[in-house]
Amino acid sequence: MTASKERRKKKKKKKEKKKKKKKKEIRGEEKYVDECLTNTHTCRANERCVNTVGAFMCERQLSCSSGYQLRNGVCEDINECVMRTHNCGPSMECRNIEGSFSCVPKQRCYTGFTEDTHGNCIDIDECSTLAEACSSGFNCINTVGSYTCQRKVIMCSAGYQASPDGTRCIDIDECQTGIHRCGEGQICQNIPGSYRCNCQTGYQYDAIRRTCVDVNECEANPCSQECANIYGSYQCYCRQGFYLKEDGHTCEDIDECSQSIGHLCAFQCVNVPGSYQCACPPTGYSMSPNGRTCKDIDECAIGSHNCSLSESCFNIQGGFRCLSFSCPSNYKKVSDTRCERVSCLSVQDCQSSPLRITYYQLSFQTNIVIPAQIFRIGPSPAYAGDSITISITRGNQEGYFSTRRLNSFTGAVYLQRQVMEPRDFLIDVEMKLLRQGIFTTFLARIYVFITANAT
Repeated sequence: MTASKERRKKKKKKKEKKKKKKKKEIRGEEKYVDECLTNTHTCRANERCVNTVGAFMCERQLSCSSGYQLRNGVCEDINECVMRTHNCGPSMECRNIEGSFSCVPKQRCYTGFTEDTHGNCIDIDECSTLAEACSSGFNCINTVGSYTCQRKVIMCSAGYQASPDGTRCIDIDECQTGIHRCGEGQICQNIPGSYRCNCQTGYQYDAIRRTCVDVNECEANPCSQECANIYGSYQCYCRQGFYLKEDGHTCEDIDECSQSIGHLCAFQCVNVPGSYQCACPPTGYSMSPNGRTCKDIDECAIGSHNCSLSESCFNIQGGFRCLSFSCPSNYKKVSDTRCERVSCLSVQDCQSSPLRITYYQLSFQTNIVIPAQIFRIGPSPAYAGDSITISITRGNQEGYFSTRRLNSFTGAVYLQRQVMEPRDFLIDVEMKLLRQGIFTTFLARIYVFITANAT
């Protein structure tokens, strides 16, 4: 017998001897001693005594690290934040971690908001701040406090389908998916947007004759414009300025005028089959060499006006005006556009009636930027000490025009309201000049022609 077996045998006999010694006869019954209670056990310091019938057991005690507690023989984390055993201050927030806790500053704003320099909570635009807020194929839409990802909608032509990420159209392989209609003995060949059925190169299967022969479908005119025969099928094409509709047969005219980005024509775009043309107003304009802009016809210069010999022709955008100037009584005509006073009845009459009446013609288009300075008036020459006042005395009942004194000897007339359609105005602008204590009146009679924008 080995030494180890001998020791185990002795230990077993010793334990049985102790067990027998424990038994006592009390009133005909056996009573056992609780070794754990009487401290007669032999368990070590790191073991726990467990009493059993006629004996005891020694169980090894578990010890838990700091931040954990023993429960049902298992070390569980202590939630210091819930137990309120943390030491975080009032401005800090307790966050539990395994075996401990951490103190972080309290968040003043809800998730999805941030604090600006004034302490206000403002929405975070995750779509612009996050590198990849949404996966490919989705659009990022910012919402208050958050964001959403919306799948991109992509429309594909027949024979194509959206890619898995939704960003582009990819060809449907009818041969791979088995949705083709090739017969037995035919080879399905995928092509962009469709497929074709092949026998050997250059042939197509004929179900009646059961031989592979090419069939020219274009002979039956299946396309509205151009047809190209291919082995096993055909392809419809459209001429320039047309597009092929979804049925794959019909060509539809492209309306370049309504689909263009920007302005193809300065005045008017006219769609024609397969193309477009630029048009000008019916009168007063001709097409420029570039075919896009309209050029004003100067009827006065080429002599195509109908003004009489007593009238002068004044060209405007898209037309002309026949003007006739006459001087009031007591005035004489000193030029084609100027009348001067001959005499006056009194000093008061000299100060109130104009010394000179001058006619002017101005032409503008309806798209002029408002307010616009259209006329300036002042004495010529001007001397130190001169002072003027200007006003519109006639023709401004609707308030389209206004005056402003720029300095002591210069005034200006402004168009201050937008004129929406072509219109003619005749306004009288009066300037009173105070020079060396004497008032002198001058009158500018101004024709203002507003024409349509066609260039």
